[in-house]
Amino acid sequence: MRQRAIRNLAKLEMTHARLTRILDAAAGGKNNFVADRDVIRRYDQAAPITTTAARAVLEYLRRVVRHLANEGVDQFVIVGSGVPSGLPPGRQLHDVAADALRVSVPRVVYVENDPMVLAGARATIEPVTDLVRVVEGDVREIDDILDDRVLQTFLDWDRPMAVLLLSTHSLNDDEYFHYVIKRIRQVVPERSYLSVLQTTFDAIPAELLPAIHDLLAMTLPGHAIRTREEVEALLEGLVLVDPGLVWIPEWRPDDHDTACADQPSASGNYGAVARIP
Repeated sequence: MRQRAIRNLAKLEMTHARLTRILDAAAGGKNNFVADRDVIRRYDQAAPITTTAARAVLEYLRRVVRHLANEGVDQFVIVGSGVPSGLPPGRQLHDVAADALRVSVPRVVYVENDPMVLAGARATIEPVTDLVRVVEGDVREIDDILDDRVLQTFLDWDRPMAVLLLSTHSLNDDEYFHYVIKRIRQVVPERSYLSVLQTTFDAIPAELLPAIHDLLAMTLPGHAIRTREEVEALLEGLVLVDPGLVWIPEWRPDDHDTACADQPSASGNYGAVARIP
């Protein structure tokens, strides 16, 4: 444990923004640095939608978890920034799942690779519930995630589960993206689900695209941006739950979520949920 703590501390990037911490900052959390808040400010100056778009992501994730829990899914693996610290009590994704389930309680595993987010989640979530685990992992090392001892022992691999991929922005190799989906489909039980979230610039006005691309290269190098057609190609062969691949505010909207409701494309993200036979 001490060696892992030292390794995590060495990986802590205080002067460079990380998307997980940017989402935390947008949610009003404390697990972020000046660099992360500065990125939000700079993007809002270029296209004033960043904070609202981040809220749309969080609202989308809550709707996905609530829908799948209502379908009877009570096991969730959430890969990426599923634990922003600024959410009010009872609004974390494991709370949403617990509220939606009628006859069982959820088991949730959060997979995080940012040391600050990882430490914050372990300190604030694991001590108060036996039904949540927070593990270190990177979607770019999907085999390590799927082989993780906690995932293998904490979850019941004979029953359906949902895998939510929130960190597809780090999969800038389409071939490896395909491999990630293939591996998940191979190992999860029948009747499981896969949710994908993908950042896009499809709705950015043409005159703003050069500045946005330059800003992205400076602030979040390596961040994968895809068009709708590219995302569709990556999801080929999957059976998508209605309404399919859409702007995230359009995925089963309700009256409680309002971020980007009037302009769904301002969310800057596509979302989809697929059934795994």
